[in-house]
Amino acid sequence: MNRAMRIRRASLLGLASALALLLLPVPRAHASAPEKAVSRTVKPRKIGIIGTGKIGGALARLWVKAGYEVLISSRHPEELKPLAEQLGPKARVGTPREAAAYGDVVLISVPYGALPQIGRDHAKQLSGKVVLETGNPYPQRDGPLAEEARLKGTGQTSKALLPGVRLVRAFNAISAVDLSNQSGREGTLVGIPIASDDEEALKIASELVKAAGFEPVVVGGLERAKDFDVGTPVYTRLLTAEELRKHLGLPQ
Repeated sequence: MNRAMRIRRASLLGLASALALLLLPVPRAHASAPEKAVSRTVKPRKIGIIGTGKIGGALARLWVKAGYEVLISSRHPEELKPLAEQLGPKARVGTPREAAAYGDVVLISVPYGALPQIGRDHAKQLSGKVVLETGNPYPQRDGPLAEEARLKGTGQTSKALLPGVRLVRAFNAISAVDLSNQSGREGTLVGIPIASDDEEALKIASELVKAAGFEPVVVGGLERAKDFDVGTPVYTRLLTAEELRKHLGLPQ
């Protein structure tokens, strides 16, 4: 083989090698990097609202706006039809019993003196459900029961009045006006204290607090609900979550 042929053969072999390299799979630049977490949208829950007054009505508006379906109720459900029409197709009207049966989660927002009857009348429908309860006891309105709750704490008192539910004390330490006006405010959100003996119920309640445009602050079990009862230093004060934790002696 002469010199020219050897050079040509070498050139062809080099070209073949280059082409083979080009056909090899190119490694991904970020193959070893962890994949970004996929954001998950919480599946909207159905919420039954027993007592659609100022607090219940405000939360109905906020939750419908966030994409939840609600059934609003009162002792006179016909009076709630205008509100349901304003809220649109995600809202319907019913009796308290229907609200208790309808909701995956139930909000009870009634005068504290009405709580014993709610517990008796709708025990079957409420059994095993996460129940957010907002009532505050006032002796001049609710009688001896309110005096007992003030002494014992609403967490423990409400637990006895609503047996069989996964109770969360929530939205009792904010006024109805602030609930409407401070939702999703610019800057740092207002903190909402919540308490329950059920960890999963606290997670669900936290989800609903966030959906309403506030920052949940888990205070502890129902025994600690008295720390944000009516008359306490944090009651109806517009505090951030950080400020609320500081006032309640919670870790930051």
